[in-house]
Amino acid sequence: MSQVRVFTSILLIGVLLAGGQPKVEVQAQTITLDEWEVPWENSRPRDPYVGPNGKVWFVGQLGHYVASLDPSNGEFQRFPLEDRTGPHNVIVDAAGYPWYAGNLQAHIGKLDPASGEIEKIMMPDDRAGDPHTLIFDDSGGIWFTVQSGNFVGHLDTETKAVRLVEMPQTETPRGLSSSRPYGIKMGPNGHPWIVLFNTNRVATVNPGTLGVRTFDLPEGARPRRLEVTPDGGVWYVDFARGQLSRLDPETGVVREYPTPGGDRSRPYGTAMDHLNRIWFVEGGAAPARFVGFDPESEEFFGVTDIESGGGTVRHMFFDQNENTIWFGTDTNTIGRAVIGGR
Repeated sequence: MSQVRVFTSILLIGVLLAGGQPKVEVQAQTITLDEWEVPWENSRPRDPYVGPNGKVWFVGQLGHYVASLDPSNGEFQRFPLEDRTGPHNVIVDAAGYPWYAGNLQAHIGKLDPASGEIEKIMMPDDRAGDPHTLIFDDSGGIWFTVQSGNFVGHLDTETKAVRLVEMPQTETPRGLSSSRPYGIKMGPNGHPWIVLFNTNRVATVNPGTLGVRTFDLPEGARPRRLEVTPDGGVWYVDFARGQLSRLDPETGVVREYPTPGGDRSRPYGTAMDHLNRIWFVEGGAAPARFVGFDPESEEFFGVTDIESGGGTVRHMFFDQNENTIWFGTDTNTIGRAVIGGR
């Protein structure tokens, strides 16, 4: 079932946020949001990715499946996984094969949609038990995070060889703990960038040497997802403090932009469009809200409610062929934002 609505973004120019925070100027823009109700209840559909034939692939983290949606007719197809696989993320290669993170079963899986067969690539270290978020590099290899295991990894999709890079640990009152490598994106120089969610740091890995470099962020920051613009700027959402921020890797300087929803907005899933604009969802709002930001003008330009309520939107994907952003919700829908351009 598809529910289609057109919303005009809330205009917030001149409004003082709750708690006396600085006012946030937001330019009005109309955004079309579509949502498809997933037929498997309470399965936490998440992390949609558009394949080469236009089908939208996603995983059911609680339902233990990989599935596709054909947006042209609303048809779903489900591929069951073993119980307690806990798939966390899925990406689709140029040949149409989905690759998923088996978050509870220490593997990355490759699905053959024609046969339903799954090839599992197990992690080579028992500590790397929870592959988290996957992303392709320019050569078709896969970089990925391992949250609790405290690794960033690379999978050669031809040889199936896995290399793991341990991230710096973080000090807690109970001793050293995982820095929780979380969101990951490729930079324009071919190096992956990673947010370390249990710290106020981001990291990058040199693919040749596997050397790790970290960058300190403001005290109390908790980065969760990120985007890297063509100029090398690292944009991240600060989940704890309600900020959208830019790290300049050349200088280490961080510039922060308070989100329209304020310090309790809980920004989470992000995407970058063809104009290098940053999009994210404020999960602290009820309903959750879709927000856009233009790095060029340094302005927020839209705040749009997600009709189903959204709950938490954990990860998003920009489809450059259709100029749309896809997302999954805790209200058991797969959503699409038609964002337009200028």
